[in-house]
This record gives sequence, C-alpha cells and structure tokens, in this order.
Amino acid sequence: MNLAPQVETAELTDADLESVSGGQAGAGTGLAVGVHAEPGALGVHVEAGPLALTAGAGVTASLQGVSADGHLSATLY
Repeated sequence: MNLAPQVETAELTDADLESVSGGQAGAGTGLAVGVHAEPGALGVHVEAGPLALTAGAGVTASLQGVSADGHLSATLY
C-alpha cells in the first residue's frame, strides 16, 4: 500500500512560466535602480528591460596600507 501523497501535474508554456516567475518575457521596458552605501563601500545596480548593470567600489585602510577594490558587471537576461 502506497501512502505517499499524490500530486497532479500540468504542462506550462514558456509564456506561462515567464508571467508567474517575474521573467522578462517580451519587450520589458521597466527601470529599476538600487544603491547600497556604507563607510568605505558603494554599490549601484540598474536594470532596464533585459539588461542589468552592477558596479561597486570599496576602500579599506589599515596600519599595513590602503586597499581598494572595484567591479563592474553586465547581464543580459
């Protein structure tokens, strides 16, 4: 006797999946901007349609010297 619960499954189209997952189906034209700042660090993230850009910079000073870091990345969804 199998006591495992039974789950009904259904097929979904790609368009259905994009609409429920928050994807970028079609020509997305939305714009989103995020900024993160704290002492010694700054980060910015921008999304416009299928393109996302992220940039960040940080600086640390100690008795051994100064260290700096920066990055830029781009993603096409």
